[in-house]
Amino acid sequence: MSRVRQIAGVLAIDAALRAGEDVRLLLVAEDARAEDVRGLVARAEESGIAVRTATRNVLARLSMVRPAEDALALVGRDPGAGLGESLARGGAFWLLVGVAYPGNVGMVIRTAEVSGADAIAIDGNFDHEAKRAALRASMRADKFMPVLWLDAARVLDAAKASGHRVLAVDEAGERAHFAADLTGACVFVVGGENGGIPDDVLARCDARIRVPMAGFIPCYNLQAAVSAVAVERLRQTASAEKE
Repeated sequence: MSRVRQIAGVLAIDAALRAGEDVRLLLVAEDARAEDVRGLVARAEESGIAVRTATRNVLARLSMVRPAEDALALVGRDPGAGLGESLARGGAFWLLVGVAYPGNVGMVIRTAEVSGADAIAIDGNFDHEAKRAALRASMRADKFMPVLWLDAARVLDAAKASGHRVLAVDEAGERAHFAADLTGACVFVVGGENGGIPDDVLARCDARIRVPMAGFIPCYNLQAAVSAVAVERLRQTASAEKE
């Protein structure tokens, strides 16, 4: 599995292409006219890599370097991948079940993308307009990570077949998230704002993890809990890579 990362600048992207890195998407400034940019676009298209254009403002918002370069590349994750291909990467996969509010879904989609997840699946009652609202709230993170609208049972069947551990993020979890192993191939399951994770889905999870609380209000908002688990996974993964 190649780690999800961003490469900025024509020279760095060109070097990555020549080295055979897993570049999946090239994003270039829509007004870029330099010969080296045109050459990079041609090489990407010849290699079957998706090429998109964006405004300078969008590139500046997305770029991890300042000032923003004329081109950014996404390595390691195909935004158009389906369920099987996403699980085959063997990293983090998020599953939302019964979440009702598009804004909450959008925030979680964005968190999953920022934290390097392979994909996210949503099992919920969302019509076309609700899906569009969720994707807008995600800052269109679906352009850079697969967002799949699928039944939870289908996702869990595929996850088990691909060797993923299924971890429920649940307030009744046996272990705090920082005391559990969050590395490797994992599907993280999160339930709805009111009903939590349905019993039939919980029964298929390998373990339950909780984000500790100390206040009077009995639960975090959805995106806060997801962020806590996602960041802890990043910390654990980075520590494992150093060993």
